[in-house]
Amino acid sequence: MTEAYEEELGDAADGYRRMWRELLPVGRFQETGGYRRFAWTSADAECRAWFAEQTAARGLTYEVDRNGNQWAWYGDPEAGDAVVTGSHLDSVPDGGAYDGPLGVISAFAALDAMLARGARPTRPIALTNFVDEEGARFGVACVGSRLTAGVLTQDQAFRLRDADGVWLPDAMAAAGQDPAMIGKDEARLARVGAYVELHVEQGRYLEETPHAVGVASAIWPHGRWRFDFHGEANHAGTTRLEDRRDPMLTYANTVLAARKKARLAGALATFGKVSVEPNGTNAIASLVRGWLDSRAADEATLTALVDAISESARERAERDGVRAEIVRESYTPVVDFDDVLRDRLVSILGPDTPVLPTGAGHDAGILSAAVPTAMLFVRNPTGVSHSPAESATEPDCLAGVAALAKVLEEMTCR
Repeated sequence: MTEAYEEELGDAADGYRRMWRELLPVGRFQETGGYRRFAWTSADAECRAWFAEQTAARGLTYEVDRNGNQWAWYGDPEAGDAVVTGSHLDSVPDGGAYDGPLGVISAFAALDAMLARGARPTRPIALTNFVDEEGARFGVACVGSRLTAGVLTQDQAFRLRDADGVWLPDAMAAAGQDPAMIGKDEARLARVGAYVELHVEQGRYLEETPHAVGVASAIWPHGRWRFDFHGEANHAGTTRLEDRRDPMLTYANTVLAARKKARLAGALATFGKVSVEPNGTNAIASLVRGWLDSRAADEATLTALVDAISESARERAERDGVRAEIVRESYTPVVDFDDVLRDRLVSILGPDTPVLPTGAGHDAGILSAAVPTAMLFVRNPTGVSHSPAESATEPDCLAGVAALAKVLEEMTCR
């Protein structure tokens, strides 16, 4: 199977492998084997420098937009009706190698392949790296694309702060990006005719089929909620159980309630991040703060689920003598990808190409309100994502490059 794609891609297959070798060490945490490529850090800067180097090596026009997103242009950036492809290079804490970078590397390799076989695009092509897609540092996902689309305002972005107390605008400024410029970028969006994002599948749908590549149909609605449980700090060795106002109990009960209510609703709810104050082994906590990630097939189910979890948290907080505060930090409604563009991708790749939904958010989902968007998924044999165990075989990845090259060529040369 690999040999077939080697022939179809030519030297672009070797270019794909070279790019992987260059990116693999960047931001890798040796103790876990996972990646810590957080926005506006040194690891992120290395990834951004790599993107700029790839752009220069191909003689493409390089731009960094007002929100820090990187663009590499083949053709006139001002011509309009561009076909854009790419993804992101940042990661979740101890994330895998493929989530994000596969789409960026495949974009460069796909462009190499189509140009090498003589394709001559009549529409501009842009390759992108959207900044801070994962939201690992500042708590809001898809910051770069949200700002561009106007979903996140400058005022909201300026109120984002990381766990060390660093504000987003200060982090941007330290990395050489002017935070005063951030905001909705209508002029840039007006240049884009379509955005196609390739991504490793975050699930095992394709593994149950003979297909290495599928097309996305929709993204489940999803969001992040912060649960603050305020109790009373006290001595763990001298305070009677009946005298305690322990927010840890409230938090623990809420975690269990979220799992039960999600299972009953046929949806997903995850508390994956928590902070505790004062965070002492022999101290009852004064504050436990947990972040809920919840997703469902439709918005009504998601709303009902989060309401049920919140009500359970408040009831338990009252019993524990704890004050509960719940804040929605981000929300993305259901995204149905552009029907015409989705159907065109299926027609280009073949009528038996699988079409599948996903529960994961992506820049393509954020941008869908402003421009036609679509996604290609590459098979993930384990279904594991956001983990060092995330994987995809080289033949499947090369199949993804070949599919993206075919899509770009059909959309820009026909």
